[in-house]
Amino acid sequence: MLRTVSWLLRTGAYACVGLKTLVHPPAGTGSLALAVAAYALCGVALLVWGLTDVTGDAAAGHAPRLRLLLGAAAVLAGCASALPHAGSLIGLALLFVMQLGTEASLPVGWAAAGCTVAAVETGVLVSGAGRGIALGYPLLVVTVLIASHNRRAWRLRAEQSADLLAQAELLRAEQRRVAVLDERTRIAREIHDVLAHSLGALSIQIQAASAVLTDHQDIDRAVTVLAGARRLTADGLTETRRAVHALRSSLAPLDEELAKAADTHRQRHGVPVRLTVEGEPFPLPADQALPLFRTAQEALTNAAKHAPTQPVEVILTYEDDHVTLTLDNPLTQRAGDRPQFATVDGGYGLTGMRERLLLLGGTLDAGARDGRWRVCAEVPR
Repeated sequence: MLRTVSWLLRTGAYACVGLKTLVHPPAGTGSLALAVAAYALCGVALLVWGLTDVTGDAAAGHAPRLRLLLGAAAVLAGCASALPHAGSLIGLALLFVMQLGTEASLPVGWAAAGCTVAAVETGVLVSGAGRGIALGYPLLVVTVLIASHNRRAWRLRAEQSADLLAQAELLRAEQRRVAVLDERTRIAREIHDVLAHSLGALSIQIQAASAVLTDHQDIDRAVTVLAGARRLTADGLTETRRAVHALRSSLAPLDEELAKAADTHRQRHGVPVRLTVEGEPFPLPADQALPLFRTAQEALTNAAKHAPTQPVEVILTYEDDHVTLTLDNPLTQRAGDRPQFATVDGGYGLTGMRERLLLLGGTLDAGARDGRWRVCAEVPR
């Protein structure tokens, strides 16, 4: 709409200049020919300018030729404007100088303005025009050039603001997309951790029940083990529902959760689990406490799988700048120990824990040392 109004005004101005110039043409054949030539060239320049504005070619390879045409029209119109009864042609020259000063580079704008001023002064010398034209028209050209530079600066700021807004919107969209992906990844890891722990422990219980039935034919003990497996299944379903329906885990304080996990492991597998809390406990955010708790669950499941009768020591250490969780159990088994059990974990549990802790800037170290298996997880405060 604004472009249409602008071109209507330019066309109207061109028509008004033509009426004023041709109704009372300059005296003399040479002066009339110069005025007509200037007016005709201005018309061609406006036409080409309008076509390139509509098609968008002004921003492509046609821009240099268009600028040359506009500059030539401004120079010829400026020269003819010094003729008697042709002063209105200076308006067309100013129109082209304004366009070149706004859309082209600063050197192009200054070159067009300088050539137009030189043409006006040349016309003054040829026609013998008065001092008002000799000083006034160049002053108008310089004023229009300065105005065009201000307009150019305003337009560039507007374009930069629009670009910044567009980039900000793209950034917000990307942040939303990343947040969604992070949340999906978090939920996927949480469900994996819950299922891996529950199914791993359930597999151990079922294998223990099978061993009791086949090796000892102890039905009562097998029933007790299967009852524990049933409770474990119910606990796993509860944990899975919480992981699916709660986007943020509502953990109790970490030391309390670890105490519950230690009691559960002690009752389920009949082995001692000692929990030690060192330092002054302080509340941890859910995104830090939950990976530590899942690490403890994974380590306890591995202890039950690889060393089912060995005691486990759990140490939770609160320090000024980080929290450390250590789980330690012997690797060697005593004579008569129950056989090691297999789970469906596939060995990816600790890898997943390490990835979760790395996202928080933490670390996970797991390995054998002096005949013991030790898992050490650390998160910054």
